[in-house]
Amino acid sequence: MWISGAEVKQLPMQGAAWENVKAAADGDLGAPKISDQNSSHDVNTLAVALVYARTGDRQYRKKAADAIWSAVGTERGGTALALARNLLSYVIAAELIDFKTYDRARESRFRSWLMKVRNEPLGSKAVSDQTLIGSHERGATNGGGMAGASRVAVAVYLQDERDLIRAALVMKGWLGDRSAYPGIPAPDFGPEDVGKGLRFGGSKPDLSWQADPSAPVGVNPKGAKKGGHSIDGALPDDMRRGGSFRWPPTYTQYPREALSGYVAMAELLYRQGFEVYGWSDRALLRATRFLWKLDRAFPNESWWEPEIPIYWVVNYRYRARFPVADATALGRNVGWTSWTHSPQRR
Repeated sequence: MWISGAEVKQLPMQGAAWENVKAAADGDLGAPKISDQNSSHDVNTLAVALVYARTGDRQYRKKAADAIWSAVGTERGGTALALARNLLSYVIAAELIDFKTYDRARESRFRSWLMKVRNEPLGSKAVSDQTLIGSHERGATNGGGMAGASRVAVAVYLQDERDLIRAALVMKGWLGDRSAYPGIPAPDFGPEDVGKGLRFGGSKPDLSWQADPSAPVGVNPKGAKKGGHSIDGALPDDMRRGGSFRWPPTYTQYPREALSGYVAMAELLYRQGFEVYGWSDRALLRATRFLWKLDRAFPNESWWEPEIPIYWVVNYRYRARFPVADATALGRNVGWTSWTHSPQRR
């Protein structure tokens, strides 16, 4: 779903990127706690699975399997966002070690947990939209992207084609194809609308970053301008979290975090045959370029952080050359992409 065992076996076993993966796999993974949205146990577990896939060393397979199993149930007491951030890497790791063949009994229980956890109400509200799937189908911000990536990974792992297709439609709508799955401005969005469209604008609401506030989308369309400034590729529902439209924009890290979720989801969907990288005039490339241009225009802010793992995926799929760190490691939901998605892999 992310990278195959055969592809991993072609990756180099030298250099800073490999050394980072290996060091994480050999080290203390930390405590499994999906309810902690800042946990790194999940991404460290992925490192162990990657090292097993590359070396075939059985001690790494055991360590990864134990780590995956130890995380089951630790989502309790947390939020849907924490689950969204922390689930993806465990599912990828389970596929990489072929968990079912290694330990059929535990994998069967893991599979049952995945079926349940994607619809488990979490958080103080604990209502239907505060589930992994509900967050994806309702949320147009970074949390929706994180939820969507984990949702797709679970659908692939469980071979749930129906939910996979449904998730792809939501993604297509977020990227700008409102005929696939529409956006609904916040004042008109009620509990009954979960599953009918994405909620835009927040509680205020604020649609000022939208190219067309009457038809909100997750990524502004190609050529969009406002006040004489290009907002082509802007992520309106995350940009407004820094403040209403103004130029220069008020800095916020949320668009960058949103890309971490939505690009990860795109990679998962792409490997299942969806041409997501081309959707809505290559929306994800335009979104990445928008942040990079902001960073060049306003260098005193931190619009671009080259160590963000997902930028390696953008460069790999679009054959782009956005600045990236040589040995990117941990991300919010996935990591080690300077090794798995290096240009040398092509």
